Amino acid sequence: EVHLVESGGGLVQPGGSLTLSCVASGFAFSRWSMSWVRQAPGKGLEWVSEVSAIDGTTSYSPSVRGRFTISRDNSKNTLYLQMNSLKPEDSAVYYCRCANSRGQGTQVTVSS
Repeated sequence: EVHLVESGGGLVQPGGSLTLSCVASGFAFSRWSMSWVRQAPGKGLEWVSEVSAIDGTTSYSPSVRGRFTISRDNSKNTLYLQMNSLKPEDSAVYYCRCANSRGQGTQVTVSS
């Protein structure tokens, strides 16, 4: 059974930074592309970033490119999202996702 547990969210001021983590279990983590998605209050799910399994190629939504960095540590079955220069519009629940599975999410709030 796929199990994904996100952590690292919190309250941060605009311009600040946070690093999210997602620990995976129940599947061959290193063989799967992993992504981060987010959902703001009253809005749909928004894709944020992805890292491939084959060669670690990364891709980003235009709204976060240049500010966020996705990475993975296959030895720890862990996915990361380094978020810099945070904006109020980045406030959302962030989920890591593998295929059709995602975790319970971690709340990120950007506010002064």
